[in-house]
Amino acid sequence: MRAIEPKPTEIKITFLVSAILCMSLLAAPILAQGPPPPPPPPSYPPQELDRLVSRIALYPDPLIAQVLAAATFPDQIPDAARWADQHHYLTGDPLAAAIQADRLPWDPSVQALLPFPAVLDMMAADMAWTSELGNAFLAQQPAVMDAVQRQRRLAYDYGYLRTNPQIVVTPGPYIQIMPVNPAFIYVPVYDPLIVFAPPRPGFVVGGAIRFGWGFSITAGFRPWGWGYNRLDWGRHVVVVNNAPWARTWGNRAGYVHPYTVQRYAPERRFEGHELHEPSPREREAYRGGRERVEEHERRR
Repeated sequence: MRAIEPKPTEIKITFLVSAILCMSLLAAPILAQGPPPPPPPPSYPPQELDRLVSRIALYPDPLIAQVLAAATFPDQIPDAARWADQHHYLTGDPLAAAIQADRLPWDPSVQALLPFPAVLDMMAADMAWTSELGNAFLAQQPAVMDAVQRQRRLAYDYGYLRTNPQIVVTPGPYIQIMPVNPAFIYVPVYDPLIVFAPPRPGFVVGGAIRFGWGFSITAGFRPWGWGYNRLDWGRHVVVVNNAPWARTWGNRAGYVHPYTVQRYAPERRFEGHELHEPSPREREAYRGGRERVEEHERRR
């Protein structure tokens, strides 16, 4: 009896079934693995944390709390810095009203720094540093606070950091820096290579930290946490808008800090104000910690 040969169609079907089975067997281990695990949190040694915080360690406590929080959203900093730059002529309640009116899309912690164009300019100019600072704060908040204290202790022990007309320095077990006037915050300008090292013979330590540029923080800024920011040094807790900052490396994708500021989608952003880029003289003044210079009225 002659064997029945399979039809060409049957051969094709058999081949396809075999190929599918082979591909399934090969793909099974990949499917079983699931999505790749999230990256582990960074771990910075103390000396690296000292470097990261050295630029801001001598900021007043309410300001450093906001800087640390905002640094956890580094992708939003450059755009916010541009807005602050173009609206630098607005201060106090008119600035707070402009921030609300423009329906800005950034996290409230970033919006809270809009009264401080010099700070946002510094953060935007070195995004690698800003990202590292934010990552360190997300992953190692207590260690970051310890680094700030180590740097402050050096500046205090070497005689650079003292109470003056702009800030009140409380040495205590933890060094606290507060503005003399809570409604007017000065941003110190200093060279970390100088203030955290022993003074050279004959060097006048009193001039190493400058306070020429201050910003008015009126009641209109309460929704962004101003007036409710502090550093609880003993418990190693950063308090922003009267609540412990609980955004960490592990929950950073979904955690939302309790602000009363409404969060707007980017497409709802609005611009209803004149834009004035700072003049070179204005920009040099706030970057160098000199007395405030305001020239936009002269240019109109």
